[in-house]
Amino acid sequence: MNILVVEDQQRLGQFLTSGLKEHAYEVRWVRSCAAASDALSEHRYSAIVLDLGLPDGDGLELLSQWRRAGFQEPVLILSARDTVQDRISGLNVGADDYLPKPFSFEELLARLRSLLRRQSTVKSVVLEHHGIALDTVNRTVHVGGQPVELTSRELAVLEIFMHNAGRIVTRSLICETIWSSSVDSDANLLDVYISRLRGKLEAVRGQPLFKTLRGVGYQLL
Repeated sequence: MNILVVEDQQRLGQFLTSGLKEHAYEVRWVRSCAAASDALSEHRYSAIVLDLGLPDGDGLELLSQWRRAGFQEPVLILSARDTVQDRISGLNVGADDYLPKPFSFEELLARLRSLLRRQSTVKSVVLEHHGIALDTVNRTVHVGGQPVELTSRELAVLEIFMHNAGRIVTRSLICETIWSSSVDSDANLLDVYISRLRGKLEAVRGQPLFKTLRGVGYQLL
């Protein structure tokens, strides 16, 4: 089980990393919203421990972006914001649990284990289209029965197409869903992800999967 810890405080980040590793978890510790999003787009995590007061943004907005982009990893918020309304806001945005600081490490560990047990019992929801099978819970993809390794961000883009198979999906819709914006830099990044998906999926299937409509968007054939 690998855990992503998003915490900007040096001592607390080291404490969480050390404590979780002692209980046989693999841990990646990052200290900002940008680093957390990069980590989540590069690898899959069994669970995320998320602080809210980060140096480059608010953890609630970050979590909201993740959920809109289709990331389903269980998230435990760990924050000094400890009012009832704070907890309600966190859960409403998409957190699976909320633990206020200061906290007991034993309680954090118990809550993480509970989240992981719950996650393991969730039934898979598989989206299928013309030989592509996307498991939205386990975050796996098969093309013609063969597994294809995708990053979390690539999976999020593909999931949008799978929900809209055969339809034209505009560039702005994809960018607003994945990055919560439609600025040129994100639109250019979208081209990179579409190119990667084409390379990975079409190489297995042996025929085109995506149609480009210049100036409009894309279509999953």
